[in-house]
Amino acid sequence: MNRRFLFLLGSSRSEGNTELLARRAAEQLPASVEQEWIDLAAHPLPDFEDLRHDSDHVRPTEGNTGFLLDSTLAATDIVIASPLYWYSVSASTKRYLDYWSGWLRTPGIDFKKTLAGRTLWGVTALAHEEGEVADPLIGTLNHSAAYMGMRFGGVLLGNGSKPGDVLKDTEALARAKTFFAQDAPLARFPYDV
Repeated sequence: MNRRFLFLLGSSRSEGNTELLARRAAEQLPASVEQEWIDLAAHPLPDFEDLRHDSDHVRPTEGNTGFLLDSTLAATDIVIASPLYWYSVSASTKRYLDYWSGWLRTPGIDFKKTLAGRTLWGVTALAHEEGEVADPLIGTLNHSAAYMGMRFGGVLLGNGSKPGDVLKDTEALARAKTFFAQDAPLARFPYDV
């Protein structure tokens, strides 16, 4: 399968620092790698309704839910580009990840089996100089990947608050040049050794 990157933009601001950093990293991908960019604000999902223990799950085929499911299933690499909002992912990003719970139980798609072995990546901009404050966001993505049997490429961190600030973060821009070139290990929970 040829590599196909799905970039999910989880910011409430168009062309914000997180998106700018993600686009810089994506510029380094070979031309043969297909890229799909989806702004979650432009494709909002309704509030997630937990129907895990109900029996009539159906595959969504219409609207934003069907569109996001199809794009997720088609991707070899999923990039969550969410700013650090209150030390975790944005609400639209969290809602998208919540939908994974429903997709796990959707007949005929084998969601977990399909995503197993694929790679989850993260990109985020934060206002703090100390990257440790992004640990909850990193944990959310790593643990989601571990549960799904995916690889986890880590999170590209950049510093920026005002629009365009991240373009002054020379260290983040340097990391962006090689971020997607690294080999992503299989994600593990902290208790797995």
